[in-house]
Amino acid sequence: MSFAKGQELLKLAMMATGRSGVSLEDIVAEWGCSHRTAQGMTDALQAAFPQTEPEDGEDRKRRWRIHAKVIAPLLTPSAEELAALATAIIELEAAQMTTEAATLRQLQSKVRALLPPGTGTRLAVDEEVPLEALGHAARPGPRPAISGEVDAAISEALKGPFLLRISYRRRQQDRPSERVVAPHGLLLGVRRYLVARDTAKKAGAPLQHYRVEEIYAAEVLGESFDIDPAFNIRDHAAKGFGSHESAQHGDVVWRFSPDAADHARRFVFHPTQTVEDEADGSLLVRFRASGHRDVLASLFMW
Repeated sequence: MSFAKGQELLKLAMMATGRSGVSLEDIVAEWGCSHRTAQGMTDALQAAFPQTEPEDGEDRKRRWRIHAKVIAPLLTPSAEELAALATAIIELEAAQMTTEAATLRQLQSKVRALLPPGTGTRLAVDEEVPLEALGHAARPGPRPAISGEVDAAISEALKGPFLLRISYRRRQQDRPSERVVAPHGLLLGVRRYLVARDTAKKAGAPLQHYRVEEIYAAEVLGESFDIDPAFNIRDHAAKGFGSHESAQHGDVVWRFSPDAADHARRFVFHPTQTVEDEADGSLLVRFRASGHRDVLASLFMW
């Protein structure tokens, strides 16, 4: 049996653990196959899992059921699934939905407690990779359209890490050009940026930011590379304000009037910020960042 067939059989077994089991009609709807093929799949299910119980319902439809405990040892979650759960918790907390975030944390603890011995450590290491790439929860509001194929390629390349061939258009270009990059991370915000090194540039060249919406195509290459051990996506993100980093890096000082100070205290404008209360009730916020245009745009909203 091929690996893909094995995955389909496990998926079918998971469907059979439901309260109503799985019917031929369910299989046809899920896989878009013929009735004959669906019958063959139930035969394979019974051969692989002798504990399968066929049962005819009052509607005269036959359903196949399996007790969940039979396949439980085969249902170890993947690192991607655990990372998606952790990312959901982060986003709920960022949206101040603390009750929902706490509920998901309880679910996360239960899932980890059910992992087979020795599996948890390996999955935890694998899980850190996509979480490092998604170090900042996305903000709500208008955002550029995304390509599922490009996103999938970026995700796979980051987990390798593998070199990535992209078709990318800079603002001054009429048409996209092809280049091979070494992806290091992903910055999320109103715009998303792939942080990567252009392999065509000399060693030691600074990392570039590529707007994800301007990547028209992406292909994961089989060649891996070494990420700079000193690189950290969170530290890199802290250099800029928002998700953009420019050469304009320096001190930023904001002064909020006494009327706005209480509201401003409830915000974290930058990871490196310090706050200082003044005698008249105003508030000083200091930090170092680049992207002064984004700094001014954010301040303007106040």
